[in-house]
Amino acid sequence: MNTTQNIKRDEMGLIPPYGGELKQLILKDKNQIKTILSEIDFKHECSERNACDVELLMVGAFSPLEGFMNEEDYKSVIKENRDTKGFLFGLPIVLDTNNGQFEVGKKILLTFKDQKLAILEIESKWEPDKELEAQFCYGTTSLDHPAVSMIFHEREKYYIGGKIYGLELPKREFPCLTPFEVRSSLPANHDVVAFQCRNPIHRAHYELFTNALKSENVSQDSIVLVHPTCGPTQQDDISGKVRYLTYKKLSEEITNKQIKWAYLPYSMHMAGPREALQHMIIRRNYGCTHFIIGRDMAGCKSSRNGEDFYGPYDAQNFAKECTSELDMKVVPSKNLVYTKEKGYITAEEANENKYKIMKLSGTEFRKKLRNGEEIPEWFAFKSVVDVLRQS
Repeated sequence: MNTTQNIKRDEMGLIPPYGGELKQLILKDKNQIKTILSEIDFKHECSERNACDVELLMVGAFSPLEGFMNEEDYKSVIKENRDTKGFLFGLPIVLDTNNGQFEVGKKILLTFKDQKLAILEIESKWEPDKELEAQFCYGTTSLDHPAVSMIFHEREKYYIGGKIYGLELPKREFPCLTPFEVRSSLPANHDVVAFQCRNPIHRAHYELFTNALKSENVSQDSIVLVHPTCGPTQQDDISGKVRYLTYKKLSEEITNKQIKWAYLPYSMHMAGPREALQHMIIRRNYGCTHFIIGRDMAGCKSSRNGEDFYGPYDAQNFAKECTSELDMKVVPSKNLVYTKEKGYITAEEANENKYKIMKLSGTEFRKKLRNGEEIPEWFAFKSVVDVLRQS
């Protein structure tokens, strides 16, 4: 089935960026840079999460944004998941500070590890209602939710919004291609299916995203962009650098020409449905026409009672409501299991035929990893296991 005619494409044969234009905010003119640096009023050292957002703004991953959201856009996004211009956003993009001297009209030099990243011209400053933000964006005010805890315990007193003037990208231990660079590598008039993850890729993930290319709403000559997030995530997750090393090793090992790899400097919020929408917008800006959404995507459990904050299909259902407006398609991931008899197949087929389903929980996997025990290759790639053990 060929579905390419159903998706609007630009003159390069790619899906246009959200809003029609890829916002690239890094200044090129040396005189303009010199002038704006002479106008700085304050300096602000970004958190790692802030630095991810600054980078994604500068390269256009958050297009059509040209800076951090102002108060009105922030309020609109948390309540309506769209800004005052009507553009969809799953989560607000804001900068936080405790500096009471920051005022509207002032220019702030944004740094990270003392590297000059960008200049922010303050358009808006306010004290957010964090309880309201938590309830609307994450569906809970419980501090057992990692992002709610982040809002109250990590984010500072004020939010500030305004236009960004980019200087340079953060220096990272791993390369993150920009949307422009990824789009330049994509074939024209092909479906591009995005696969998002925040953990090392195991066999089931590989089966999932290669199977996605066979979905009914994906054309036969499509490709998959494996696009893991490498920014901050939950406290007990593997670090971004180690995750990147596992992806790099696997990308060198897999020679399938339908698979492309890139890495996203994004800070996970574990916001379930709202985060699914945010990821779709970002991946459209990277040139993707389709997005894989699995069970409980970007979900999390209560650290107190282990209960899930979202239903298994909440993210899928919410994303499907937005697909027409985003001009993208959702690829629901199949519930794949490994069987002794047939390898990876759907759980439905396994149950119908009473095949023996092999299981290994994340907890058991980590225990085997720590203890140097053998890990079955049906569960994890040996190369990935080797990287994790070395790290």
